[in-house]
Amino acid sequence: MKKIIIATKNKGKAKEFKELFAAYELDAISLNELDGIPDVEETGSTFKENAALKAEQIASMLSLPVIADDSGLMIDALDGKPGVYSARYAGEDKSDQANIDKVLTELHNVPETKRTAHFICVLAVAVPGSATTYYIGYCHGRIAHSPIGKNGFGYDPIFIPKGFQQTMAQLSPEEKNAISHRRNALKELEASLNKQDILLDR
Repeated sequence: MKKIIIATKNKGKAKEFKELFAAYELDAISLNELDGIPDVEETGSTFKENAALKAEQIASMLSLPVIADDSGLMIDALDGKPGVYSARYAGEDKSDQANIDKVLTELHNVPETKRTAHFICVLAVAVPGSATTYYIGYCHGRIAHSPIGKNGFGYDPIFIPKGFQQTMAQLSPEEKNAISHRRNALKELEASLNKQDILLDR
C-alpha cells in the first residue's frame, strides 16, 4: 500500500484524511506517528504559501507524498482579516477567546448586513519529483454579535454558516464536518483522486 504523510498533529484532521485515503488504498500517516519531524515555520503571506511550505519541506525530508493544509477566517468588513494570522490575531499566545474578543471589538459598530465572512482551507499535496497541487474549500457565513455554543474551536462560537441560524459552535460535529471549509477542500481533492491523480500512480 502506498503511503502519504498528513502534515498535522491534530487527531481530528488526521482521522478525516485517513478515512478518505483508505478508500484509495493509500496508507495515511500523521506527524503524531513519526519521530524527529521539526515544526515548519509558516512564513508565507498567503494560505497557499503556508500550506506549500509545510508539504514541500516534509516531502523533501521523507521522500514521500505529503499533504498539508492552512486555513483561517476572512471577514469582509475587515478587508479579509484575520486571514493568515487567524490563529494568532490577538497575539502570539494563540488564545481563541482573545481572538474572538478582538474581532467582536473591531466589528462593534458594523451592521448585520456588513458582517459577511468565510472560512477558507487550502490543501497542498507535494509529491517528490512533481509539481505541488492545491485544493481549496470555503464555508461562507457571517459573524455573530456575541459568542454562542460549546462545540468546535477557534472562531466557531461567532461564525454563523450561510443557511443556518446557529453558530458553528452550536452545531454537532457531524453537522459542522458536512459543511466545513476543510470538508469542501477534501471534496476537491477526492474529485482529483477519482480522476486518477498522479498520487495514485495507476
